[in-house]
Amino acid sequence: MNQFRSSIYEGIVVHRRLSPVVNGFSYRVFTLCLDVDEIERLDKYLRVFSRNRRNVVSVYDRDLGAPGVGSIGDKVRLMLREIGLDRFASRIDLVCYPRLFGYVFNPLSVYFCKDSTDQIGAVIYEVSNTMGERKSYVIPVLTSGDAISQSCQKELYVSPFTASAGQYGFHALPPGERVVIGVNFRENGLPILKTHFRGRRRPITDMAIADLVLRYPLMTMKVMTAIHLEALKLWLKGVPIKERRVSPAYSYVLVDPAGGAPRHA
Repeated sequence: MNQFRSSIYEGIVVHRRLSPVVNGFSYRVFTLCLDVDEIERLDKYLRVFSRNRRNVVSVYDRDLGAPGVGSIGDKVRLMLREIGLDRFASRIDLVCYPRLFGYVFNPLSVYFCKDSTDQIGAVIYEVSNTMGERKSYVIPVLTSGDAISQSCQKELYVSPFTASAGQYGFHALPPGERVVIGVNFRENGLPILKTHFRGRRRPITDMAIADLVLRYPLMTMKVMTAIHLEALKLWLKGVPIKERRVSPAYSYVLVDPAGGAPRHA
């Protein structure tokens, strides 16, 4: 019997641009779903997984959350405490790509933050761009049920073909036997992008990791390659390039799901 709460999800990423031209792609990937309090124990018991050191698969604290020292869990809990949501820091499950042979790019990492009864009370959507900037959108969960739907204003420049302003819509089926994480982007009310990941759970073991790495040996490089290849296609199709807005290396915003003013830090 597997001894970890953490797991792996194998599935497919689908990305569709709806305007001003139609374009799309899909590819198979795997993600980790890490209980942030288990990462050190995973490093100790798994041969092909490491924390903060090179391995076949690894997770580095500096790749996620705020820059600086501290574990992923410590950094996220500090942020939740600063904005008054520390009651949802009893357990934090992080869905992200790992480093594969030392390389990773995570366009979106998602933290499911739970209270002492294991109920999700907040979700953090951590968006990264290829310029080394990250933004965390922290959104409390107000409704019960299996699926989570949330929205917020976009505040980070991500693609040269989408404006810095606009609205994200997030849709998630939290990690269980399946996981679904979807994002859509609207600009001036017009649908621009839709993307989602759907995956099925696998226990996190050395054998499972080895199997997935053998089948997807260049997965993390494929993520970055796909971003640039699709950008080239859009440029060749004449999609105009938007002016870049420079952002801090890391920042976060607490989104009021009831529509109140967001709190920035």
